[in-house]
Amino acid sequence: MGSKGFQFEQEFIDSLRCIPMIVRLKLDTCGVKLKLNHWHQFTQAERQILVIMPCDTPANILTYRQHLQGLVTDYTGQPAKEIDVAINPPWLGLTVPEQVQTKAATHNLKISNDDWGTLTPAQRFALIKLSRPSHENRNFIPAMQEFGLMD
Repeated sequence: MGSKGFQFEQEFIDSLRCIPMIVRLKLDTCGVKLKLNHWHQFTQAERQILVIMPCDTPANILTYRQHLQGLVTDYTGQPAKEIDVAINPPWLGLTVPEQVQTKAATHNLKISNDDWGTLTPAQRFALIKLSRPSHENRNFIPAMQEFGLMD
């Protein structure tokens, strides 16, 4: 996945009409709950900056959160709700989370811990998000294919 996002997101990634996985990962990393209506208020350029802006070191995470909250406040008059940041998020772990295994099993698939270990944190994050029961999951299989987890 480059700055253009995952292949399974291509139907909306160019327009950035939905919040792409890479930004959703950054939101969970910096502890901001961004609503889709907030996202829709941002310009295309502002959305693109949020896609490419780094959010992987303590300093970058703080800068990203401040930039994002500044945008939300500019458009809505108040910052977005903040969420707890996981100390050991499952996408950084070396064991396949139960919900991902369960989702894979519904498609007669299995992900080994070794396979999980070959994925990037962003790929793991995507599979975790796509396997949540509350998520519309039509991209789970395309993601599995894109990540080389299917024969």
